[in-house]
Amino acid sequence: MRSLRDILDAAAAGVFPPADGGTTVVPQPSPRDAGVVAFTAHSVIFTDEDPDWVRETLRRADCDALAAPLNPRFLTALLDRTGRRTETVDALLVGDPLPGDPLPGEPPLSLREIEDPAHPRIAYARRRRREVRAWTADGGVLVMGRGVAGRLEVSVEVAGDARYRGLGRRLVSAARQLAAEPLWAQIAPGNARSLRAFQAAGYRPVGAEALLLAPAG
Repeated sequence: MRSLRDILDAAAAGVFPPADGGTTVVPQPSPRDAGVVAFTAHSVIFTDEDPDWVRETLRRADCDALAAPLNPRFLTALLDRTGRRTETVDALLVGDPLPGDPLPGEPPLSLREIEDPAHPRIAYARRRRREVRAWTADGGVLVMGRGVAGRLEVSVEVAGDARYRGLGRRLVSAARQLAAEPLWAQIAPGNARSLRAFQAAGYRPVGAEALLLAPAG
């Protein structure tokens, strides 16, 4: 059986699970990470719960099989069984490393690496990722760290008075330059501004993801 990391690495390279309407159940990559990733016509559920229970609960979700893994009925049942919580179903995007100069037409962005555990964006990342690093630019913060299945994840924050100037796009472009491997982003679908910034910087939508967060311990 392939691991979740194997599946994610293949998706980053453009090779997706078969669009057969099926669902693959794989073990959690760590005690911290459980959830659902939905690709085109195929979903992957990563959990240490009994796969037979998972499949029976999907069957009882009373909806189209393609939608069942992210259906609120199924997610609620899985949350209740595991004692976990969730926040939203995110769009999942991936960007390739970008060695060398910035994207054509992009001026250099001056970044300064910081270590500020009290910064809200950094504190948020450290609750969900390891090996977190952060950089500031005038009006923005870029954070990278290892999240689900050890993949490299990125998030950014732009100050209110620095918006509408392309800074978010420049920050996530700079993240691709800092990375030596595919770089993943989870974005709430309603955050259209962020989605546009990531896509303009060359990140590709690959699916949807619901993370089940472990109880605070």
